[in-house]
Amino acid sequence: MGSKHKTIQEIQEKAEQKTRKPPYYSVLLLNDDYTTMDFVVYVLEKVFHKSPVEATQIMLHVHKRGKGLAGIYTRDIAETKVDNVHRLAQEHEFPLRCEMEKA
Repeated sequence: MGSKHKTIQEIQEKAEQKTRKPPYYSVLLLNDDYTTMDFVVYVLEKVFHKSPVEATQIMLHVHKRGKGLAGIYTRDIAETKVDNVHRLAQEHEFPLRCEMEKA
């Protein structure tokens, strides 16, 4: 056979690459001593579309443990969420930080 013909293994590997799910990233909010609890709840509702009850639970977790999970997303969406949190925090003059890590 010539080099133009693909083996069954090559075809299967190519198919697996196409169907492989993209990696997911955890988006985490970090506690600080200046950002108000109300603002953290606001961010969780507006950026992460959490209900008031869920946003409050996450905010309390962040407050008590130092950081908390806001959501799990594909890379592009996670990056956008992190950017949106930082932009909103800057607009409201809070030092709220947000980070993403591979889930």
